[in-house]
Amino acid sequence: MANKIANRAVMCEVLKEAASKDKSVVVLCSDSRGSASLSSFADTFPEQFVEVGIAEQNLVSIAAGLASCGKKAFAISPASFISTRSYEQCKVDCAYSDTNVKLIGISGGVSYGALGMTHHSAQDIAAMSAIPNMRVYLPSDRFQTRCVFEALLKDNKTAYVRIGRNPVEDVYSEGNVPFTMDKATVLAEGSDVLIVACGEVVKASKDAAELLRAKGISAGVLDMYCVKPLDTETLLKHAAGKKLVLTVEEHSPFGGLGSMVAQVISANDPKKVINLSLHDEPVITGKSQEVFAYYGMNAEGITKKVCEILG
Repeated sequence: MANKIANRAVMCEVLKEAASKDKSVVVLCSDSRGSASLSSFADTFPEQFVEVGIAEQNLVSIAAGLASCGKKAFAISPASFISTRSYEQCKVDCAYSDTNVKLIGISGGVSYGALGMTHHSAQDIAAMSAIPNMRVYLPSDRFQTRCVFEALLKDNKTAYVRIGRNPVEDVYSEGNVPFTMDKATVLAEGSDVLIVACGEVVKASKDAAELLRAKGISAGVLDMYCVKPLDTETLLKHAAGKKLVLTVEEHSPFGGLGSMVAQVISANDPKKVINLSLHDEPVITGKSQEVFAYYGMNAEGITKKVCEILG
């Protein structure tokens, strides 16, 4: 049965559980409680919820102010806006000031679909990763989303988390979520190619490994949910001896996971690194899976690309 629980709904549940035990947990949003699935949090904990309105720069600065007073602040807004409109505040008020603000970009990537380039966030990995002292996470499914948020509630450092809008297929299962903070998860071992993915295209990468195996190609898969800090140790360990490293990401071809992986591989274990990503153009209109299929970022597309390269 297909999963019907969106990652944003899991985020809300984790924050509600935390808020019931810890009054320092506060959630702020920019007129996005509905799209962030935060209505139940706002109704249950009105004194721990701040509605800023459509003012993303204020959202981040107010969150930083609350964090400087000892609050555990979660600033939640569409990824396309929080990573662009409030970029200076993310850089200065959060990262540079070392405040305990978790910046949550909801409806990330192309999950706003038909709303187009104004609402897509295809640059946020590059932008946020470029800020010193900023961590960047893209959980791949609802189970890993819970792990990431539970871990973030335990530390006092700023971070950016991108989550999608719609339910995604499960990568993991209840009670079976290998998770260590800031360590990539090994989904498959392989000897020919290593596929490194983050976010909502991890499931397609995992499925591609199965398709490749049927074609006689042994593929390893890493769920690199921790884009920054990038788990270079695991990356290099599993890239060793491979003919190809293929990265897959719901992002621009510039400055994201592919660029980071290529930089590490070229400096330590040079080999061919190919990046499957959105193209450098306004993305086509369609649902996420339709867009992924168009750009060859679904299981079949990933399989086809590997076979073309390895011959």
